[in-house]
Amino acid sequence: MEALNRHDTSLDEEGRFRLLVDAITDYAIYMLSPEGIVTSWNTGAQRFKGYKPSEILGEHFSRFYLEEDRAAGVPARALATAEKHGRFEGEGWRRRKDGSRFWAHVIIDPIRRPSGELIGYAKITRDLTERRAAEKAIRQSEEQFRRLVQGVSDYAIYMLDPEGNVSSWNFGAERIKGYRPQEIIGRHFSTFYTPEDREAGVPQTALGIARAEGRFEREGWRVRKDGTRFWASVVIDSIRDDEGDVLGFAKITRDITEKMETQRALEQAREELFQSQKMEAIGQLTGGIAHDFNNLLMAVLGSLEILKKRMPQDLSLTSLVDNAMQGAQRGAALTQRMLAFSRRQELHMEPIDVSGLVRGMMDMLSRSLGPLTVIETSFPVRLPTILTDPNQLEMAILNLVVNARDAMPSGGRIMLRASEESLPSGKGPLAPGRYVRIAVIDEGEGMDAKTLEQAITPFFTTKGVGKGTGLGLSMVQGLASQSGGRLMMKSSLGGGGTTAELWFPVAIVEQATEAAADRQQQEDNAARRLRIVAVDDDGLVLMNTTLMLEDLGHTVFEAMAGPEALDILRKQQVDLVICDHAMPRMTGAQLAEAIRSEWPEMPIILATGYAEIPEGAGIANLPRLGKPFSQAQLADAISRVAS
Repeated sequence: MEALNRHDTSLDEEGRFRLLVDAITDYAIYMLSPEGIVTSWNTGAQRFKGYKPSEILGEHFSRFYLEEDRAAGVPARALATAEKHGRFEGEGWRRRKDGSRFWAHVIIDPIRRPSGELIGYAKITRDLTERRAAEKAIRQSEEQFRRLVQGVSDYAIYMLDPEGNVSSWNFGAERIKGYRPQEIIGRHFSTFYTPEDREAGVPQTALGIARAEGRFEREGWRVRKDGTRFWASVVIDSIRDDEGDVLGFAKITRDITEKMETQRALEQAREELFQSQKMEAIGQLTGGIAHDFNNLLMAVLGSLEILKKRMPQDLSLTSLVDNAMQGAQRGAALTQRMLAFSRRQELHMEPIDVSGLVRGMMDMLSRSLGPLTVIETSFPVRLPTILTDPNQLEMAILNLVVNARDAMPSGGRIMLRASEESLPSGKGPLAPGRYVRIAVIDEGEGMDAKTLEQAITPFFTTKGVGKGTGLGLSMVQGLASQSGGRLMMKSSLGGGGTTAELWFPVAIVEQATEAAADRQQQEDNAARRLRIVAVDDDGLVLMNTTLMLEDLGHTVFEAMAGPEALDILRKQQVDLVICDHAMPRMTGAQLAEAIRSEWPEMPIILATGYAEIPEGAGIANLPRLGKPFSQAQLADAISRVAS
């Protein structure tokens, strides 16, 4: 009864709401039946969508959506969300009658009888492409206008008389500003302004501009009934009769406090990013120095280890060698700290339940997105366990979600999904087996093929200056590779959005009964005498690797470049290849790809000073031997791959 009284009080003249909505020129406001059929249509909607009422009344509103959105069920989900949650808000591409696209901000509110029965939806669409709203009001009966305006809860929509007194009040105005209709109708709208704005004459200035120019639009602080302030976006349109006399004003207010606070936080983050970029550059330089230092330590440690085995057992001599080895090992520890600084540190691998980890992140993810972006999750009840670093995985997911948000500057929807996948042999760049796939999907503009190809390249970014380091996806790929998986990117330019997928192999936990057999197999493999190609562009490292291999009883063929190694493989019978990664002209990763193309079953060990497995098609799970390595570590690596 109170709601009915409110309606009667605020809508006491038949034409009031017709004049109100007819004066709104920045919004398409129309109604849908419960099934989504268009039952009313204003000329503003006709202006930027192109349909006449006779062409659209009785048609389903999904015709405004793109074909891919209709195929994905986006229109049906919008109505379902509005019915279930009492409101749907989103932004996305819509199509005009002539086939051209425009970017729309959409609000859908369910309209119910007092009994709770759903009788339709109130739908407001704004064309943000040109920041213009509908030119004419919708044309329908007083009841339709009353229900339409009252059904809008995210905007304060009300009317002022020529002097600026409130003459109507909708539910959105009550929700945002806190006043009931009987408390505010008849009072001057300057009540909503701050004392300093009232003293400066801002309300009178706003009406004067709207009266002279037909429209006033600003943002500023407003005051609620309880005295709290909010940052408001305000539009005031003048309403005139046929002779041009002002009958009053239509006023629309929206609370955008969260948006303003988000922009302020982004400004602060931009300053922090400038400092972050400096640190990233230092880290990149440090990582390169550590790599070169590892090569020097390889030569020192390898030579000392062979020397100690072959020299006479003289205590005075062996103590000197031991001291030298300890110094070199301390140098190796230093390189590890340098690599940790440059984000090439070793991971702390743990069994992880992906569903539980993501559930624990949802609050943090929601706070990171801001008010314009929504995140939806889709996870099965149970997922197999994966093996990776949980802290790094959280950072990787957050990085991908933030990237998805940045790809939709006007807001949108992000889907976070996980599933178990099985890859057969020969399908894609990953080894056959069971995987857990974590996908982050956005509805942004997408990337063309060239941009997609470079997306994971370090320091490549499509963001503006100060808005990104270009290292995020590279680090995510490093995590996936170190964990035996891979980062895969899918995108298409033109509103197709981007999908980033993290693939992790399912952790094998039932290995205890086979451990003894595996150890015995490794010991048997270690005892074999192999023909090995050792590849390194550093002569000192190559010499020491050869000495250690020969000391283990293997036959060694030396190569200082990838093409030279391929020539040896074509001429000699070879059991194993051990290659450095950072080599000029052809990297170890590229050499491994070339070897796999001609000798698919050839065992390969990639020696590198970095913790991450370098990027390359089909080599994400190559065995890695970290530099500098000892003879025992070299023998252990050989025993794990040679069969």
